[in-house]
Amino acid sequence: MENWSITKPSVHAQGGVVVSQHYLAAQAGARVLEQGGNAIDAAIAAGFALGAVEPWMSGIGGCGFMTIYLADTGKSYAVEFGVRASNTLNPKDYPLSSGFDSDLFAWPGVLDNRNVLGPYSVAVPGYVAGVALAAERFATFSWPDLLAPAVGLAERGLTVDWYSSLKIASSAQDISAFGSTQSVYLPDGQVPMGHWAGAPPVIELTGLAQTLKQIADEGPQTFYSGDLANRLLNDAASVGIRLTAEDLVDYQAQCYELAGTAYRDATVYTPTGLCGGPSMCDALDALVREIPRPGSQPDGDFYCAVANGLNHAYEYRLSAMGDSPDGKTPGCTTHLNVTDRHGNIVALTQTLLSVFGSRLLLPDTGILMNNGVMWFDPSPGRPNSLTPGKRPLSNMCPAIVSLPSGEIFAVGASGGRRIVSSCMQLISFMADFGMSPEEAMHQPRIDVGGSDHVLADEALDGSIQSALQDVFEDVSMAQHGVYPSLFGCPSIASVSPDSGCSIGAAFVTSPLAAAVAEGSLDKSI
Repeated sequence: MENWSITKPSVHAQGGVVVSQHYLAAQAGARVLEQGGNAIDAAIAAGFALGAVEPWMSGIGGCGFMTIYLADTGKSYAVEFGVRASNTLNPKDYPLSSGFDSDLFAWPGVLDNRNVLGPYSVAVPGYVAGVALAAERFATFSWPDLLAPAVGLAERGLTVDWYSSLKIASSAQDISAFGSTQSVYLPDGQVPMGHWAGAPPVIELTGLAQTLKQIADEGPQTFYSGDLANRLLNDAASVGIRLTAEDLVDYQAQCYELAGTAYRDATVYTPTGLCGGPSMCDALDALVREIPRPGSQPDGDFYCAVANGLNHAYEYRLSAMGDSPDGKTPGCTTHLNVTDRHGNIVALTQTLLSVFGSRLLLPDTGILMNNGVMWFDPSPGRPNSLTPGKRPLSNMCPAIVSLPSGEIFAVGASGGRRIVSSCMQLISFMADFGMSPEEAMHQPRIDVGGSDHVLADEALDGSIQSALQDVFEDVSMAQHGVYPSLFGCPSIASVSPDSGCSIGAAFVTSPLAAAVAEGSLDKSI
């Protein structure tokens, strides 16, 4: 039990704002805005930077989804760059065993946990292709300039504060099984930890810095068909990962315009297909049906309706959604939001899936690889079952919402199946109850993620807790603390087109998450 009260004020800017789960990445994005870049430039720079300052959460060995709103046209777009199963994947390599997997989704257990840990868990990464497509379509900065902040941060090395030590310690048992990862993140076999009142240790990220510099110099295509692709494949083979040149060459990110989904008088733009976006919209639609006219503030009936809507959405999601065998269906994590002085907005969610992904670091290139195979249901004969070349379901749902007042906001979260619950409630808090970004971020939430269980923040009023317990058989209360984080890790950035004022609200209970306003940085740095 954490015996403190934590608040985090929102940041207001006359211009743009960057909200990220790590302040250094938010600063990198804000610096791009100050240099004249747009929201897409800032989001890409901040996204690459996140891979250098919290590399266990996301990076070039992972994937993501991006939602973009362009103020000059009023159009919104999704960029989809989720993982793909390798063309060489053989479902017979994942025989079911007893129990359930050791990580996020409680799938039926697989022999040796190989869909979660190690070389069999790695899928084809899409991150570089996705952000490159976004840059080609919407950015104004050059490709090397977009990567420059991340290159600098990686060359400087990773400063291990107490929160980073905690993250590494939480996965120490798993990463100690893989020599290449242990050599970087568990030097001397121990979790790096600063001495009391002493300077924090620094982890060298030499391989990653060189790789990012190569991508900056040679362009994104080097990751999939150039010299870096050859290095990556040799590196992967050295630790038992079975990716092929065909896997990399065949990978394609997707960009498509979004029509938007009505939610009361608002419009929600979020990616379609195999992410969490459709399920979030299903849950919002169910909330409208059950609560046609919300009251002045969230009450017991409201939270019960939220739980019902999420249960309805997940029942369909887990039974019916999946990629088609020919791959033609349109299609732990970190999130960032960006607004700019022109009113453009970006919501970007990116991930390795689990903390440290597959727990495998490629020894030469320094890339932490995803464990995207874990997104697949290991049981055969289901829509989301393991199949070569197929895309899995994922939970990411970066969203942009247009309110009747003219305010537009970006919202997203990390947290596996907690993402949909988090984003759905934040959208409702702002659209239904007129909350500001800061008020919405501090409003207690519940979590419902595909089972009959309802987890409620113990900060909820006692009458709301009682209402949930009266309606649902399996309800438990928990504190929304620093660690573990049980209700998702969201953030919000909003912009008022009339005034040009932006507001950024970062994840409250993370010590590193921050909103940084354009123009607020020390000019001497």
